[in-house]
Amino acid sequence: MSKPENSLSAYIAVTAAYWAFMLTDGALRMLVLLHFHTLGFSAVQLAYLFLLYELMGVVTNLSAGWIAARFGLTSTLYGGLAIQIVALVALAQLDPGWGLTASVVYVMVVQGLSGIAKDLSKMSAKSAVKLLAPSEQGGLFRWVAVLTGSKNAVKGCGFLLGAVLLALLGFTASVWAMAAALGLILIAVIAFMPPGLPTGRKSAKFSQVFSKDANINRLSLARMFLFGARDVWFVVGIPIYFYAVLSDGSEAGNRAAFFTIGSFMAVWTILYGFVQGIAPKLLRATTRTTPEIVHAAVLWVGLLTLIPLALSLAVLADLPHLTVILVLGLLVFGFVFAVNSSVHSYLILAFTSDERVTMDVGFYYMANAAGRLIGTLLSGLSYQIGGLPLCLFTAAVMAGASWLAARRLKG
Repeated sequence: MSKPENSLSAYIAVTAAYWAFMLTDGALRMLVLLHFHTLGFSAVQLAYLFLLYELMGVVTNLSAGWIAARFGLTSTLYGGLAIQIVALVALAQLDPGWGLTASVVYVMVVQGLSGIAKDLSKMSAKSAVKLLAPSEQGGLFRWVAVLTGSKNAVKGCGFLLGAVLLALLGFTASVWAMAAALGLILIAVIAFMPPGLPTGRKSAKFSQVFSKDANINRLSLARMFLFGARDVWFVVGIPIYFYAVLSDGSEAGNRAAFFTIGSFMAVWTILYGFVQGIAPKLLRATTRTTPEIVHAAVLWVGLLTLIPLALSLAVLADLPHLTVILVLGLLVFGFVFAVNSSVHSYLILAFTSDERVTMDVGFYYMANAAGRLIGTLLSGLSYQIGGLPLCLFTAAVMAGASWLAARRLKG
């Protein structure tokens, strides 16, 4: 498959659309988490709010590769943005007078829509990079690193934006504002997207979604456990732990806690995105072969396993200056995790072909979504059962499982 002549323009348009989506995605996650926690939701109930979001990510990724192959990448990209707007408008209809069960079910369904939107957008953007990236040594790694790194930096800004909007505007007004902004961005992206991305082929069959390549299957398994290792502390455990430490229960205390938690989540994600962006330089990707990068994937996930294990022991020992230790330790986790994630994002595109790219990327991100689903559920359950130490220990176990899967990759 030949590359479009206007590859750079298409890459910029795809990246801009993806940025816009991830800004609202990060803000929405923080809005929902903090708003419903202040309403008295338990850790498990908060996890439930995100379960359908992650579950729909699994389903969407499994089918999105076929949808993109059948109808074209721009169709799935625009569809993802449009569905996110619908989800935001629906969430603004939430009635504070509803009972607990009705509120949980409604928010779960709306979050499910958002999960569909996110993974349609992600699959479209990542697949487009395979088709648009320059063919020289290291070109693919560099372009995918810029996309994923910048995306996570933008999502980090979204975490902070969500906390700030909640403190200043309240829940409903914030959601409406994001829906309006994303609607304007969708119109602009449609207007300025250059032609050249694949428009789809009628011969694409859904059965082709399932990969027969052992490397892609093993990498997908490693990816599932890798993201489970992050979300098991990131989704519920750390935000609720910090809220308990920082807030005295007053309105002013809650507002201060919102800003602090949002700032930490933002800084963590922005730094994570920055490291993803420079990962090709850190790993000297332009001078290394794919087998050498496979070896790096094994090495870095092995290192990742040790960090949450050490932090879990630190919390159990109640070390002095524990909050400082946690913040610094999780920043180190973010650095190592970012290198792992960037390596995976390169390898999935290196292992696949132009003809199967949407199928294989969709399957791979289905595993990614499954890891987030497992991590989200375990985040609420482990925090409810054993607090932050169990969250962090579970993260270490998940990272160890990712290491075992990565060891079976062949360059």
